[in-house]
Order: sequence, then structure tokens, then C-alpha cells
Amino acid sequence: MWKLRGFMKPYLLWSVLAPLLMVLEVVMDLLQPALMASIVDEGLMKNDVSHILTTGGIMVGIAIIGMAGGVGCAVCASIASQNFGNDLRIKLFEHVQSFSNRNLDRLKTGSLITRLTNDVVQLQTFVQMILRSFVRSPLLLVGSLVMAVMISPSLAMILLAAVPLLFVLLYVLIRLSFPLFARMQEKLDGVSNVLQENLSGIRVIKAFVRADHEQKRFDTANTGYTDTGIRAIRLMALNMPLMMLILNASIIAVLWFGGLQNWGGTLPVGELIAFINYVTQLLMSMMMLSTMLAFVSRAKVSGDRVNEVFAASSEIIEGPAANREAITLGRIEFKNVSFAYDRADENLVLEDISFVASPGETVAILGATGAGKSTLVSLIPRFYEVLSGAVVIDGIDIREIGIDHLRSRIGFVMQQSLLFSGSIRDNIRYGRPEATDAEVEQVAIAAEADAFIRALPQGYDTLLGQRGVNLSGGQKQRLSIARALLIKPAILILDDSTSALDAVTEARIRTLLKTELQDCTVVMIAQRVSSIIDADRIVILENGRIAAQGTHTELMADSEIYRDIRHSQLREEEAPYVQTT
Repeated sequence: MWKLRGFMKPYLLWSVLAPLLMVLEVVMDLLQPALMASIVDEGLMKNDVSHILTTGGIMVGIAIIGMAGGVGCAVCASIASQNFGNDLRIKLFEHVQSFSNRNLDRLKTGSLITRLTNDVVQLQTFVQMILRSFVRSPLLLVGSLVMAVMISPSLAMILLAAVPLLFVLLYVLIRLSFPLFARMQEKLDGVSNVLQENLSGIRVIKAFVRADHEQKRFDTANTGYTDTGIRAIRLMALNMPLMMLILNASIIAVLWFGGLQNWGGTLPVGELIAFINYVTQLLMSMMMLSTMLAFVSRAKVSGDRVNEVFAASSEIIEGPAANREAITLGRIEFKNVSFAYDRADENLVLEDISFVASPGETVAILGATGAGKSTLVSLIPRFYEVLSGAVVIDGIDIREIGIDHLRSRIGFVMQQSLLFSGSIRDNIRYGRPEATDAEVEQVAIAAEADAFIRALPQGYDTLLGQRGVNLSGGQKQRLSIARALLIKPAILILDDSTSALDAVTEARIRTLLKTELQDCTVVMIAQRVSSIIDADRIVILENGRIAAQGTHTELMADSEIYRDIRHSQLREEEAPYVQTT
């Protein structure tokens, strides 16, 4: 948690004012029992009404001053803690945006959501407690102890037995509770992951009638979190009864020995009452401190988890001398590229990949599921870092190109079409918010999307639901293609992005793309040979290696793998029309 102290610096004034105002409140609280003792001994016992009224008025004034200090402390602590949480959340979000895909693979989505929400709230509450309760309790404890010793050093000896016992109890509870709270946050990650998967895939769940199975998954994750929470809370529940036992035993001892001293004439009644008040304040402050220290266990776990996110640095780093004007033509060259998701893993996903894609060319990547096609194209915009070799664009290694410049010159249509809540128009110009309506409509025409958009009730101003839920798969793919075209990329990557389109629509889009992007380098992944038959170069991947590359004609003549793929797909296409006897 100490590593996060920098987030408090902008709010140093409020962070200093809050404890100072709390000191004022504590001092006022410590004066009250002493004044009450004066009323009893000098007023009631001596029947001095004027002393009672005067001292009572002073007590009212002190109470008002103490209240002002407490309210001021609460306001200042709230300002500091809320802004701390706000800044921490923003910085975490910015840091997550810098992650490579490898970081996102390791830190799961549900866990990141929990860290940006629940863990930040825990730390935010902890800061507020630090500025209020963690100032009040120790000061009240020390102040009450001093005042009690001043009244009766002999009676204060009772506290020498009670206070160490309370500290031992606190230490044991904290040691036992810390691992339980750590497991609680891990279990909460599990709940968030299951919830995120279910909400994202709710339609698949309904389609396969797996609601009962998913309910059991969620129940298992939620029950694990609940059981761990119950164990932690059950342990902390011991705190209050044990503290109350020590508190009541201490008060009984004070009453017993204080009563004896009063009968002996060595301790006035008012001072005995004040002493009991100070002992009560002291022990109650210990109880508050124990409750807060239990919360510290949770806050420390949350702090460690937040720091883990900050410590996860992306291997994709932009150097200070990064070239921000490198990409003009869009010529791509893979030079002996190898890649593994885990750098320590000997099983390479891609191995010794070499090919060239020149401006104006369409290079198609073909291969079986799991051959590494999507991984290969993800290396071009540096979503992942190569293990060895180099990806070069226009003669410059992409590791020497500014990341924003690199990605702004690449139009990427991903395998899963992801749209955002908002209008169709805003979704298309997501990469170029300043684009005109005419430009938006032009790329929609090129992506074969204009007709269906205009058929909608509000046309381009039609609002989309979350992830474009109110559109078909093919419509979402066409909007994704339009969005990529609008940035006028030097390189266009199509990752199986026409799989939901019929053959006629797909052919029309390919024809329009050649017209719109004559000088653009197109790299496309497709499952159907018919989709890439007119590509300038076809690269066949098999088990992460290039098995063959060339034009359709060349591969039909020289590549048995390509012929097998072609013939198998032809048989699948012809199968519905073949009559069997």
C-alpha cells in the first residue's frame, strides 16, 4: 500500500487538515471527563450551583468545538479519499490500456474488473479510515491513558494488564485473518470471471440450453466466495466478545479498587467517575483499532493486487526515438519470425515465418484451425511481440516505429466483430471521429453496408445495443469493414471477417475494396478457398510453419496440401447436390 502514496500528493492539504481537525476533536473529548469530575466534586458535593452552571457551559462549548472538528475532519478525509480513488482508478485504466495481448491473457478480464472496482473501493475506504479513525483511536488511547495515570497511578496499574492482552489479541486476529481475506479476493475474481463469461455468452447459453450448467458454475464460484467470507468474518466476530470481556473485567476491577480508595478518602467520587470514563474511552479505542486493523488486512490484499497490475509492464515498449512517420507505402516483410505465447515455452506457435506483402497486393493466409493464422496477423500491429526474427514495414522494424503511428496506419477487422453502444455513424467513424457524413457513407457503400443501414428506421443514426446486439453477424462484419476503411489505412488486415457473408456479397466487397484501396496492402485470413482464389499470394500455414506459398495457379500445380484443401471444400459444396442411391 505504501507504493500508492504518490496518489495522495495532490491532496496533501486535505490529508493534513483532516488529522489536525481530528486532534482537535480528541482533545475536546479528553477534557469532558475532567470537567465532569469537577462538576461532581466541586459542584454537586459542595452544593455550588454557579460552578455547575459555569462548568456545564464550558462542556457545551467544548462539545461544539469537538463536533466542528469531527465534521471538518470527515469532510477533508472524504475529499482526499474520494479523489485518491478517482485518480487511482484512472491510472489503472490507463495502464491496462498499455498492456499487450500477452498481459491481458495472464490477467483475466474478470480479475481486472474486480481490481478496478472492488479493490480500489477497499483502498479508498482505507484512506478515509487512516485520516479519521486511525488518528482518533491511537490519540484517544494515549490521551486516556495519560489522563487516567494523572488521576490515580495505582488504579492505572490495572491497564498494564488489560492493554498488553488486547494487543496480543489484535496481533493473533490479524495474522489469522490476512490469508483469509487474500483468498476472499481471489474467490471474488472467480465470481467476476464466471459472471463476465456468462453475460458475454448469454445467447450461446440459451441456444444450447445450458442455463442449468452455468447456474451450477456460478453457484460453485459464489459459494466458494461466501464460505471463505464466512470463515473470515467468523474469525473477526471473536473480536468484539473478547474485547467486551476485557473491557467489562477492567471496569469491574476499577470499580472495586476505586471504591476502596474512595472509602479510604484518597479518591474523590468525581475523579473515580472520570477515571472510569477514561478507561472506557481507552478500551473502546482499542476495540475500534482492532476493527480497523482487521480492515487493514483486506486493504493490504487489495493494495497488493493493484500493485500487481502496475507491476505488469508490457513488453511492447516504444523507444524515445520511435519513428512516427515511417509508414507511407505499407510494404510488409516477415523475416524468419518465430513466436510463443509463453517465452519459456519450447512449443512455438509460429516458427521461421518469412514472406513479403507489397503495396497493392492481397496476401491470403490459409490453414487449418489452430495453425497460427490469427496470431500471425496480430504481430503486424504489435499486439504481441515476436520471439525472434522481425516484422518490417517499409524497410523499418516495427519495434522502431511509434505504436500509435503504426496502428493508425493499419485497418484491422477482427474475427469477432465488436461494436460499441451508440449510433451506427459513430461506430463507423470510431477510428476517425472527425470524419464527415459523406466519408462515412462512402465507406459504408464500399463495405456493402449502406443499403441495410438506410433500411433501418433511423438510418445512420440508429442506436446499437451493447456489442451491436440488434444487428446480424453479417451486418456487424460489414460495419467493422467500413470502420477500418474510414481511416484510409496503408495496410488492411481482414481476420476471417467475411465468414458471416454470402458468397455474392463477399465477392462484391472484394471488388469494391480493390477500387477503394488500390495502393493498400491487404492481408486476409479466410476459411474458403473461393474467397482468396484471386489473391496475389496465398500463404499456407501448417503447425505454425509455412507449408507453401504462391498464387492459386502455382499452388494447384505444386502444393498437395493446397489441392487437398481445395478438393475437400469442393466436395463439401457439391455434397448437397449429389444424389445417392
